Amino acid sequence: LPGVVYFAPDKYNLELDSQGKFLYANCPTDSKHCPSITVTFQALARCYGKATAGVLLTGIGRDGAAGLASIAQAGGLTIGQDGVFGMVKEAIALNAVQQMLTIDQIAPFLLDTLANH
Repeated sequence: LPGVVYFAPDKYNLELDSQGKFLYANCPTDSKHCPSITVTFQALARCYGKATAGVLLTGIGRDGAAGLASIAQAGGLTIGQDGVFGMVKEAIALNAVQQMLTIDQIAPFLLDTLANH
């Protein structure tokens, strides 16, 4: 729904059904990250392609990097938080980040981008 933020509970990933609606999926037992933002980003890229925007903020590790790359490969918009390392650095290494913005620049950039499309 517009204006609603969805979060996956522990031990579940946030994915999409065939109609593009969020659903909770059990994490594989060997999953290192659960919930995983990579899984969510990949589902969004598959479902919405170039109409997808992904923003990767600060975090430790690699979760999110491959998912952001999926969005970029699908023609979507990708943003990494400037001035942080970890997940964003991993996404940069995969050439998955199109825009590096400070935390204060991200929302205005998204609103401006949406207004001009």
